[in-house]
Amino acid sequence: MNIYQILKQSQRLRISDGEISPIFSGCENVNRLLVLIWSQLGDFDNLEYAWWLQRESAKLQAKGVTIRAIGIGDRASGLKFCGYTGFPTECLFVDPDAQLHQELELYQGLTSKFPLLTTGQSAWVNLMLMCAGIGSPGTLGEVFRGYLGDKKAPQLIGDDEVIHAKPLPPLKGSFFKLAGGTGFQRPFELATLRLRNMTEVLSHWSTYVPNSAYLTQRGATFLFDSQGDLLYKHCDRGILDFAFNKSNPLSFVLE
Repeated sequence: MNIYQILKQSQRLRISDGEISPIFSGCENVNRLLVLIWSQLGDFDNLEYAWWLQRESAKLQAKGVTIRAIGIGDRASGLKFCGYTGFPTECLFVDPDAQLHQELELYQGLTSKFPLLTTGQSAWVNLMLMCAGIGSPGTLGEVFRGYLGDKKAPQLIGDDEVIHAKPLPPLKGSFFKLAGGTGFQRPFELATLRLRNMTEVLSHWSTYVPNSAYLTQRGATFLFDSQGDLLYKHCDRGILDFAFNKSNPLSFVLE
């Protein structure tokens, strides 16, 4: 399978203008091309991934990294996603039926069918099973890392930053000093950011997830050089598995 050629030949709806366009349009003569195959745009993995991209945007730009992302959804979900995360609309495309994911043979997650349930309802049950770690290796460990902290990861919330993550009251970043100090990911810090993302998605569920049939579909990350040669590949094996180095998800391109 030639991943680069599959992506180069693919056309999808671009969020910025609603036009069907080649995914690699505007990517000619780039230094590094980072391609993100995202799951449902309402998936917490993607919101977290976009947060890291926003955080490291200056470093990525300095290294000449061009980004293209393709997520499952429609233009409304794409606009909502970009509005919340700050991800540029011109860099995001949508694939409503996960056809590109299938072409790339990415992990579909659990796909069990349950009697008397619709496809979407079965997908919900499968998603809940994956959240419990079934057919989704590493998920529970990653959930616990969000609560317990990670001294290998950088501090995620600035001391003067105020986080709104309902139903919690507004929290100032300095609050997390009480849980362990500064300069690394403190206990409950990542869990709080994830709670904020969960509140956002559940408040606008039908917009973020127009078709629940693909709830369990996982994504992948590919990094190419200027010649189209593959420098890095990570295929998600489960929920919250969007990066090999979970402490610093973009280390593969920044280091």
